[in-house]
Amino acid sequence: MSKQADRQLRDLLKKGGELGAAHAKDFRELASSAELVWCEADCSKARNRSALFRAVVKAVDYPQFFGGSFEGLYDCLIDTIEDQKAGLVLVFKDLHSADPDIERDQAQLLQVLNDVVDSASDNGRVFVYCIEHGGKHPDDLPGVVHNWSEE
Repeated sequence: MSKQADRQLRDLLKKGGELGAAHAKDFRELASSAELVWCEADCSKARNRSALFRAVVKAVDYPQFFGGSFEGLYDCLIDTIEDQKAGLVLVFKDLHSADPDIERDQAQLLQVLNDVVDSASDNGRVFVYCIEHGGKHPDDLPGVVHNWSEE
């Protein structure tokens, strides 16, 4: 890892913000030493906002599902960060950001995540997020029913 990348990762430990997917493995050890809680949201099956939010709720072990509002996502993340000693790292694994519904909500999602970074910082905590993009889900085939609960 270059000195510049190392410096950027150390800055994330202090300020929070977006972590590039290429540096996630390097950052995990640093986050652990800084007592940040590491959570991974499995977004591989999420095709819309509600499914994405359910993946986040499951990853951070939030006690209730808050529906499909970005205000609820913000509250969920803020409450979760307040329960941590130093802060939280949230990795969106395999987010299919090229899917139409996810793509449409991406700017608002990033706005909420950055608002959480600012709020956490104001309260002496750190919030770092990483989005590992998964491209687009394959198109559905006619006559094929996906029952995700059986996988």
